[in-house]
This record gives sequence, C-alpha cells and structure tokens, in this order.
Amino acid sequence: MSTQYATDAEIAAQPAIWKAWSVQLAQQLPALKQWVYELDVSEIWLSGAGSSAYIGDVLAAALAANSPVPIKSVPSTDLVSSPKQFIASNSQPLLVSFGRSGNSSESVGALDVIDALLPNAPRLNITCNKQSVLANRHSSTAQQRVLSLPDATHDSGFAMTASFTTMYLSALALFDNSSNDAEQRISQLADTATTLLADMDTWLQTLTPPQRLVVLGSGCLKYAASEAALKIMELTAGDVACLSDSFLGFRHGPKSFINAGTQVLALCSSEALASRYESDLLSELSQQFPDISVHTSGQGQRMSVGFNSPLPDHWNAVLYVLVAQRVAVHYAKQLKLNVDNPFDGQNTLTRVVSGVTLYDPGQRS
Repeated sequence: MSTQYATDAEIAAQPAIWKAWSVQLAQQLPALKQWVYELDVSEIWLSGAGSSAYIGDVLAAALAANSPVPIKSVPSTDLVSSPKQFIASNSQPLLVSFGRSGNSSESVGALDVIDALLPNAPRLNITCNKQSVLANRHSSTAQQRVLSLPDATHDSGFAMTASFTTMYLSALALFDNSSNDAEQRISQLADTATTLLADMDTWLQTLTPPQRLVVLGSGCLKYAASEAALKIMELTAGDVACLSDSFLGFRHGPKSFINAGTQVLALCSSEALASRYESDLLSELSQQFPDISVHTSGQGQRMSVGFNSPLPDHWNAVLYVLVAQRVAVHYAKQLKLNVDNPFDGQNTLTRVVSGVTLYDPGQRS
C-alpha cells in the first residue's frame, strides 16, 4: 500500500472544504460586492506568484469580457520587478492579492510597490493564512479588505491544492457578474468533485510517468492548463518535463516538444466551437504521433476521465485542476519522491518563496 501524505488528504478534502466555505462566503459576499461596486477604480488587478498568479490568469481570461471595470492578471513577480509596466499617470487600480502563506517575498513586495507608487489604491487580500502579512498588514491611506479562508486551505504540503481551488472559487464568486448563485454553484462543484475523485482511481492505475507531458486547454482553460502542468512538474521534481499551451497555439512551434516519450493531457472545453478545434488537433496528433499517449478530461463519458457538470468552463476549471493534482501525486509516488516535499534534501525549492531581496520601488534609477 502506498504511503499517504498530507497532500493526499489535502486533495481529497477539497469538496468538503468548498461546500462548507460556500456557506460562510455567501454571508460575506453581499458586503464585499457592494464595497467593490462603490470603489472608484480604473482597473482590477489580480496578483499573485506562481500558482497564485495562475488564479489571476484564469479569472482574467474568463471575466474580462463582461467586467464593468477592466480586469487583468498582474503577477506580483512582474509588478515587483517592473512596476512601470503597469502604472500609468492615471492608474487607480483595485489590487487583489492571492497568497496561500500570505508571506512570500513577492506578496510583501507587491504591497510595498502599491504603498510607494499608488498609496491611495484600494486592496483586497485573499489568503489562506490568518497570521500572514496579507491578512494583517494595513494601509493608512487606502481602503482595504481581507478575505481569510478556512485554515484547512492552508496546505501543509509543497504543492498548492486546496489553497489554489478555494481562493479561485472565492474570487470567482465575487467577480463573476453573470452569476448570483455562487453558493449553489460551489456546492454543486463539490458534489461533482467527490464523484470525480472516486472515478479517477482506475484510470490513474493505467498511467506511468512520461519523459515529457503536455497540457492543453482552450479559453480560460489554457491557464488552468498552466497550473496543471506546473503541479505535475513540481511534484515530480522536474523528472517529468511539462509544457502547457492552447490547442490552436500548440501547432505554432510548441508541438516540437513532442517525442516518443510524451504524454498529452487535454482539458476539453464544453464550448461547442472550441470543442471542434480541439477534436481536430487531437486527431492530428494521433495521426502524426501514433505512439504517444493522449488522455482527455472534460464533460461526459467519452473522456479518459470525465465529469458531469452543467456549469461553464470557468467554474469547472477547478475540476480540471483536481485531475492534474491527482496525476501529479500518482507520478510522484511512482518516482519514489516525498510528495509533501519533492525537493527534500536539494535545498533548491521551498514551499514558501523567501530570501528575495526587495528593493525600494520609489528609488530613482
């Protein structure tokens, strides 16, 4: 019997976490929505580092078209090092910071940048750690709100699992103006995820770690694919080289990544138009590379690992990520790695990035 790690439990706990949190979140949403609505801001910036940046990527891709205020992903790693790339003379954004630990160097650095260059810009900090800088640092000049998630989302393992999905769903519930039934939707996703986790077991046993792995997605799922690929590469300590892209973008050079040892994980959209392009690309791959392994995830039984959810792709994104989390753990165990710390003894990557020298963003060059 394989070793059970904290990461196993943290992945399995997500449906229960989402369902319980949806009730608490529903009580806070009206006031938060009203606060955001009344802010006089020019943009909404979704900011984080690593997996937390991918939260912003998926959300921005999904919500930008229908947002009354321009909404975009501004990774804290970019904001800290190149603030002038984002800050115009008339900038007055709402900075939404995502942080599992809430203490990473860039989480702190992003607040430093805003304090120095946009001191009146409002902030919303979404974190899984009530004792963190994000939860407890306050501005003397700007409006600020903190959304502290349940302690169970503060993953103890290296990989962001429940933290990623629950921060994502929390922000989606707040900013998706096309939906006013977030509690119901999150509860529904929790039920679907419970079934999905159970259904995956047989499929996982057919998988062995490939040399290379490609994750593909369309629309906002392109960015869910980024998180999926990162999760698998992280938990296999880089032994499985991973690449992510859109289905159509993959033809434009990245397809050169494929060799005989490659596996493809396709996050298949429920959108009819996207699905046609996806089917064409998958057919092309099967013809050109008959020896590679292709697996699909999405709606219905025709998938390698399917689920049944009537919700749109941007709500179902957490289900696709859940699949990748399980794949990542499965491969890490087959590679005899410590799933909770794949880089144990290497001293190269750590659960919380620290030790980055932060420089004064207001200092003239």
